[in-house]
Amino acid sequence: MGKEKEDSGIEKLPEGCIAHAIAHTSPLDACRSSAVSTTFRAAADSDLVWHRFLPADTLSILSSALRPFEYSSKRDLFFRLCDSILIDGGKMSMWLERSTGAKCYMISARELSIVWGDTPQYWQWISLPDSRFSEVAELMNVCWMEIRGCIQSKMLTPQTTYAAYLIFKLADWSRGLDIPPQEASVTVGLRSSTTLVRLQPRRDTVRARRNRIRFGLLMPVEAPAVHTLNNGDEAEEVGERDPPPPTPPLARDNGWMEVALGEFYNEKGEDGEVVISFTEIKGGHWKKGLIVQGIEIRPKHRK
Repeated sequence: MGKEKEDSGIEKLPEGCIAHAIAHTSPLDACRSSAVSTTFRAAADSDLVWHRFLPADTLSILSSALRPFEYSSKRDLFFRLCDSILIDGGKMSMWLERSTGAKCYMISARELSIVWGDTPQYWQWISLPDSRFSEVAELMNVCWMEIRGCIQSKMLTPQTTYAAYLIFKLADWSRGLDIPPQEASVTVGLRSSTTLVRLQPRRDTVRARRNRIRFGLLMPVEAPAVHTLNNGDEAEEVGERDPPPPTPPLARDNGWMEVALGEFYNEKGEDGEVVISFTEIKGGHWKKGLIVQGIEIRPKHRK
């Protein structure tokens, strides 16, 4: 005796009602719901749903695109925008995060403010086939390194936590990017955060570690000093704890590297300019071999 397929109550709702409900979820949920049934698929693929997932300034984004492109539906447009497109004359790239629809940007090196950037003795502009942009900045030799980028908060998705990253490579002949560490900061309105980063491992640390491994002298890390409180609890000795180490870079899957410069919360996009900086101006020694593609701003998701 065969089983009758039960018809859920929601299947009897008009397609427009289902679409309206899906539109209040997320692009990821919309894609998942399309697998429920043919009715859900038709609703989840409708323009009503994907119009809500597109940015409010989509027409402005399309008008600033370096190259126009065609699309067959709002859903098609959404996923085309999930692939990076060049805007503002090729000085910036923009894309949508697939799971949320949040806007992401990369500011090209040409659009950044680089001290001595137009002096060939210190910086040169070259082309690389794996860059999004026609030019990248190559550091020849400086003792004062200062790079700043700006973006208007209204360009970003509201109620979203963003993080900024320097996107770079290191030439084989790079030097001086280990000590001292570089300083990174993000400023939004009256809020500012500062952190230390290090683009290269310290050469003395790498060499010492290799020697310790070679001769079997690698020692365990010592626990921080503690003292006992009157109630018997342990507490770390004041002043004994080292400051957090500089943030190291991470490899991307496209041959470039990234290092986190800071994060910020974009409430309503009414905080004016977001200023991102990357500097090393205190050491007074020479640095070379840094290749900068740009600064990327994308949503930061807590793990």
